[in-house]
Amino acid sequence: MSEEPEEKEKVFRISKETDPSFKYELSKIPGAENLTACFQCGTCTADCPVARFSNSYRPLQILRMAVLGMKHRVLSSSDLWLCAACYTCTDRCPRDVEFASVLRALRNIAVREGYTPAVFKGMGSNIVETGSVYKMPESRLRKRETAGLPPLPKSDPQRLARLAKAVGFSKIIEKDGR
Repeated sequence: MSEEPEEKEKVFRISKETDPSFKYELSKIPGAENLTACFQCGTCTADCPVARFSNSYRPLQILRMAVLGMKHRVLSSSDLWLCAACYTCTDRCPRDVEFASVLRALRNIAVREGYTPAVFKGMGSNIVETGSVYKMPESRLRKRETAGLPPLPKSDPQRLARLAKAVGFSKIIEKDGR
């Protein structure tokens, strides 16, 4: 007789690092005003297409951590960046909690507080340097030309760099951050 492996439950531990005012800070951001209306039914997670294919992404857990004031834990979570922004959670929520907007607000706070994942910093850096998210290798450009495809649009990296600096984007994409 084989035993079923025990499924580990995620346990939230409230500690002295918990910030009870975080939910109020978050609820002042447009789109996140209604986050405390959530009664934890789980519809957001049950209907989420990303959650179906991820072992860790659970919209309900992200929202719960935010409401409980687990600011550092939620802002530093890599799960915060997995949302596909399909708005299924928002469309199906029986309490009209705009989870996709709450998540956008959480991401914005995470960026402001230095929790930008390295992959997004790299993409941002590429945009500033080349005008595109991905650096196009010369071999690919030659293949396009050989195939008779038009050249890719040119960007103005100097102008992009000035704009990035003016709006503070350059500081966000610096490589030596968190």
